[in-house]
Amino acid sequence: MLQQPNSRAAPEEPLLATLTTVHEVAGRIRFRYRTRGTAVPDATAIARALTHLPGLLSVRVNPRIRSLAVVYDPAETDAEQLRGEILACPPAPRNGNGPRRDTLDAVARNAGMLLLGNALPAAMRLPATLSAATPLFAEAADDLRTVGINSHVLEALAVGISTARKDFTAANTTLFMLSLGEHLEQSIARRSDDLLRSLLRPDTGLVWVEREGAELRIPADELAVGETVIVGAGATIPIDGTILGGEALVNEASMTGESVPVAKGRGGKALSGTVVEEGRLRIYAEHVGRHTAAARIADYVEQSLASKSKAQLGASKLADRLVPAVLGLAGTALVGSGDWRRAAAVLQADYACALKLATPVAFKSAMHRAGKAGILVKGADVLERLAEADTFVFDKTGTLTTGRLEVTDSLTFDKTFTTDDLIFLAASVEEHYFHPLALAVVEAARMRHGRHFDHKEVQFIAAHGVASIIDGKRIVVGSRHFIEDDEGIAIDRRQESRIDRLYRQGKTLLYIGFGGRLLGIIALKDQVRDNAAATIARLRRLGAKRILMLTGDHRERAEELATALGLDACHAELLPEEKADIVRRLKDAGARVAFIGDGINDAPALAGAHVGIAMQRGADIARLTSDVVLLDDDIDLVAEAKASADATLKLIAGNYKLTVGINTAILAAAAFGRLSPIASSILHNGATIGILLNALRAGSRRLQRRKPAGAGR
Repeated sequence: MLQQPNSRAAPEEPLLATLTTVHEVAGRIRFRYRTRGTAVPDATAIARALTHLPGLLSVRVNPRIRSLAVVYDPAETDAEQLRGEILACPPAPRNGNGPRRDTLDAVARNAGMLLLGNALPAAMRLPATLSAATPLFAEAADDLRTVGINSHVLEALAVGISTARKDFTAANTTLFMLSLGEHLEQSIARRSDDLLRSLLRPDTGLVWVEREGAELRIPADELAVGETVIVGAGATIPIDGTILGGEALVNEASMTGESVPVAKGRGGKALSGTVVEEGRLRIYAEHVGRHTAAARIADYVEQSLASKSKAQLGASKLADRLVPAVLGLAGTALVGSGDWRRAAAVLQADYACALKLATPVAFKSAMHRAGKAGILVKGADVLERLAEADTFVFDKTGTLTTGRLEVTDSLTFDKTFTTDDLIFLAASVEEHYFHPLALAVVEAARMRHGRHFDHKEVQFIAAHGVASIIDGKRIVVGSRHFIEDDEGIAIDRRQESRIDRLYRQGKTLLYIGFGGRLLGIIALKDQVRDNAAATIARLRRLGAKRILMLTGDHRERAEELATALGLDACHAELLPEEKADIVRRLKDAGARVAFIGDGINDAPALAGAHVGIAMQRGADIARLTSDVVLLDDDIDLVAEAKASADATLKLIAGNYKLTVGINTAILAAAAFGRLSPIASSILHNGATIGILLNALRAGSRRLQRRKPAGAGR
């Protein structure tokens, strides 16, 4: 039976959150607006959304100061009615036409004036140039009233001076270069946002679920936790969950950065946004809708688009402070030389565009490339703090170790059973259980290609183990407490000494009782990541002054691992609040702390550090609390994130010096009469575009990490 999707779409939220009237005259009103959410729509998106409103004649949007100026017909509407209609207006659908239409139109108009202006009759040249310059003059006048002298005011003065001197070629060249520069700048800035948004996962639409033995197709937004979802070849997995059955090759590149498809089967984890390339899976839905990993990534990306770093805020403030200085230099050049051309040439160049745009473009480009490499950064300020980090603090289990138990020993106390038989026997009943111990035993049996013991129905005893019947005898697999206290199975002195030896080695023990006696012990241990030592060494090369380990594990095990990895110190047997307290003390001592963890107990430390980094297989609260989430189960991504942050800040510093140096040289040459207004405009806008293109290189260096051996998912 095929269920039809619900065709009713949810109503969209209005585009604007608030409107504040700045000034009003008959037929014209200007508002200061605030948008909803963190993603800021551009001027075209706002104007396009409002064009259908009755009585509205024209719309002009200045996104820099969040100004919305509208001209309306008083015979059809009034200011209060128009205000209410604007606040209720939803976003307009995207038309998919690429770059902003208004800036392209301005480029075309000004190019036409530049090419054909001198062919016009002499009497027409002034009106034509003034007409082309009217939008610039209007915007400059608006800015002068609301924010004071800024780059728009300087540009309008430059065009006004050239027009007043009847140097129409200079005026039209300036208008063309300004419109071309604005179009390219906005296109580059928008591209950096689009790069980040490319990390968002597409809506999976209709999905197949299993209900009461039948397979139904339903809309993805109707999925509920606990559903059994069926995903076949070519389909996108819509939920996070555990695989109940089936086998498939899954392409996880969108979530982990790994290009090679991963084999998935019963007991494995399924991630939303990944694609089944071959095979078919039945998945138990644990997280659906806005709670899936893919949906959370979408939220992080939208938040990151609006985050501002200290470098970005500092550059913006410097650009604003330098505007009056440029105006003063133009006045000095005019008074000193009496040449209006020098003043016009000086006014062509300022620091604002490159300083204000290059820094956020660089951060967003770096965040996009980090995301494609398996590192989710939740904001530009996070990259900045990570570049400053000098102390790295690691959790142990699941971070420096794999978090996956592996069978290391099998001891049998019955000569009729081999050590492998013991593993096969335990795996036969444990294969129905998803506990990490059970999964490790089943994997060990699979690697040995062993036999399967037929058994009766398996009984699960919470926090103890499992039990069943094989060949008429009761088999129990679980903890020592389960074996001794609940099942009454005795452990003699000879067995005790062998068990104690394994325990002192820091191993987790699984007891197998069969027919009322202890049949054997399976020992398991969490394995150190193959590249943990290499990652720590790389962090030291990147400037880490101290590297520590915090763990709730036994002190002997922790100190053994810390020595093997060459850590500066370790703190063991800690409670969650004690981890956070150590991080706080390090910060109080002046350290810039990056904490790396994966568990619920790591959340306080992750939140308290300057930068919290959560591992790919971390608990939800750890991933939500952290500033950086690794999308791939590879600890070397910690060092890669640090390297990327360092490279991005270095590029931003280089762009900053380049911007100041180039524009200072242009201003000096213009002030001394070495550049005409046309040459100054071309050099300034060309340099700005070049610096923005350079900013897009952020994070583009080749990744140094490689996939560690045995890092399976």
